Order: sequence, then structure tokens, then C-alpha cells
Amino acid sequence: MKAVVLDPDNRFTLTSLDEPVPGVGEVAVRVEYAGIQWGDVLVRGGYFPVPRPFVPGFEAAGRVVAVGEGVDPARVGQRVTALTSSGAYAEVVVAPAILALPVGDLDARTAAAFGWAAPTAWDLIHTVTRVRPGDSVLVHAALGGVGSLAAQFASAAGAGRIVGVVGDPDQADYAAKLGYDRLVSRHGFPETLGDERFDVILDPVGGPVRAAGLDHLAPHGRLVAYGAMGGAASVPIDADELLAQGRSVLTYNSHLLSRTAPERLAASAVEALRLLGDGRARIDVAAVYEPADLDAAVQRLAAGGTRGKHLVRFGGSDV
Repeated sequence: MKAVVLDPDNRFTLTSLDEPVPGVGEVAVRVEYAGIQWGDVLVRGGYFPVPRPFVPGFEAAGRVVAVGEGVDPARVGQRVTALTSSGAYAEVVVAPAILALPVGDLDARTAAAFGWAAPTAWDLIHTVTRVRPGDSVLVHAALGGVGSLAAQFASAAGAGRIVGVVGDPDQADYAAKLGYDRLVSRHGFPETLGDERFDVILDPVGGPVRAAGLDHLAPHGRLVAYGAMGGAASVPIDADELLAQGRSVLTYNSHLLSRTAPERLAASAVEALRLLGDGRARIDVAAVYEPADLDAAVQRLAAGGTRGKHLVRFGGSDV
């Protein structure tokens, strides 16, 4: 089969490999599209050491072509979106059956773009911070995969005000379609917020951004840390100081959840799929690449400023 590997020279290279065989509790999926995400940047940057050569790719959409022991054979032929720990940049990928979710009539591009971002965004809003009607919400990386969906889920949950932090604040018209009331530049953060306080802050950045977020939490506010894109040192947190205002700092790790309680991640993914299927949330696919162009695609993502979801096409239609 055709696959992309991350080679010892830190390049994404198109090659040929044997098709993987599903093990116990797994399915094999013939990939139509695979999603490009920040995990690809981290793997190539060495933040997550992996043996080389390594087949990256953590999310894909396609059809189940084989099942492993313990999986219902009737799943063969089913259209799914699959969450994986590796291997999605290939014509066939193996995934846990519980995290290969039926997508019904959802088109293949949207199903691939769903990826880890959709269940993560759902959990951030509904199971971690528990956004309530009238809450004010601040979202960092606001137009990224998680941020753009989190804003929509927060809006559907009744949030009263949603502010996004982005690299390019000139995309206000686009952001308004996602539920944002205002965009602010990360280069002017936090000064442009003035004295504004938020009930919920979603922070995948860390470092000084996290420290500033703590200063902008309202009484009883909840800040959730779910990444460290900035690469800065960890921020010390004074629990007694938080206690005085009833503020909370929470964490979320979807990859860990997939290993410790995959049924919970799957349940959140089903809820996110329901909103997409009902048209109450949207995912914009901004670019589709061929496998040979993955290196350039990941570089573009790492440079920042991208909007919408980017995919790699393996077997899907190019229209």
C-alpha cells in the first residue's frame, strides 16, 4: 500500500508498505482522507519521540475493510471516522473498533476533518468546564480545529459572550459564523482585553498566556489547560489563591483518555457527530493535499495563520 513515513532525516516521505492487519478489538479502514493536525508538528519536532521510520497520521475517514477478533463482522463496509495513535497517512490504517465511529451520511471530507478536534472540543465545553447559559468564554487558537468547534459548541450551550484569540484578527466576518462575538490578536494579548473577565478560558498554549489567563478568570471561573503549544516553562499555580475566588484550573488529555477510558471519548464523539449531522456545527475544509505534499502541509500548519481544516487525500474524490 501507499503510505507516508517520517524518516530518520525528519522528512515525510511517500513509500510502499504492507497493509496492516487488525488485531483483537481493532478494525482496518481503507482511508479516503486523513486529517492534518498539530500532533504532526509535535512529532516532527521531536516533542513525542517515535522510532523512525514512523507512519504518522492520527485521524482518518474511510470504510472498514476488515475486523479483528471480537469485532462484529457486520462492520465491514461501514463508513467511519477513525481516531488512531499512528498510521493514518496510508491507504489502510488500523484503529480501535470503539474509536472507529459510524458517520452515516456525513461526507468523507467532513468525517476526516472531524478527527480528534471534535470530541476534544465537545469535552472541553460539556464535560470539563461545563459551560452554562450566559457564561463568557475565551478561546485561544480560536480558528484552529478545536477552537472553531469549541466556539460553536459553547454557543449551542447558551454562552453569553465568546471571545477568540488569533494571530490574524482581520477574520472577524468568518469568526462570527462560528459564534465569536469578538476576536483579539495574540500579539496584543492580554492588554486588549482590559479588565474583562471570563467564566471559562480554553488554553492550549501555556506559559505566559496561561499566567495571563489566570488573571482574567472571573470568580468561580474555570481555565482548562489542554496543550502547551507555546513551548514555554510550566506556570506555577497557587491553589490557595484560586480558592479565595473559587476559581479552578483543569486539564484535559484526549490521547490519555483514549487509552484509559475510550468509551468516554467515543461517547463525546457521538455527541459531536450529532451536532454536525443536525447542521448545528460546521467544519470548513480549507485545503486538500496529495500524500507527496504532506511535508509542505505540515510546515504551513506549523507556521500558523491557517484557517479551517487541512486534509490529505488517499482515496477520496478530489471534487
